[in-house]
Amino acid sequence: MSTHDAAPEATETPGAETPVRFDTKIAVLLREDLETWQRLNVTAFLVSGLGSQFPEIVGEPYEDADAVGYLPLFRQPVLVFEGTKETLTTAHARVLSRALPRALFTSDLFATGNDRDNRAAVRAVATADLDLVGLAVYGPKNAVDKVMKGARMHP
Repeated sequence: MSTHDAAPEATETPGAETPVRFDTKIAVLLREDLETWQRLNVTAFLVSGLGSQFPEIVGEPYEDADAVGYLPLFRQPVLVFEGTKETLTTAHARVLSRALPRALFTSDLFATGNDRDNRAAVRAVATADLDLVGLAVYGPKNAVDKVMKGARMHP
């Protein structure tokens, strides 16, 4: 799957009470030793890139009963996992070998304050030497499950 192929559509079965099932998965893997504020910050940064590259994963805008509008959100849940540094390294190798769409966050990014410096910090480090603290992946369910193997759901 190239990073620009359209994702399969959600499967809906008739009936208002039947849940929508997706053929794809959005998953975030965080390093288990992060502080709470870091976990939240990393998760927000990681998922922000997915909607811009895959507009089909973003749903319709929201509106409350008073007709106040709100921005659209992802059309499917984001599953958040945690693991050791080694788990992240393994997941990173798996996501690269499967050529799945991914976003990363390295420990160096906690010391920068803007997008330009973030990109420069990542560019300065070889792939094998990246100090990963977070990884987001999007793709077919089974492929994402294989990437996340060994990680546990975030508490």
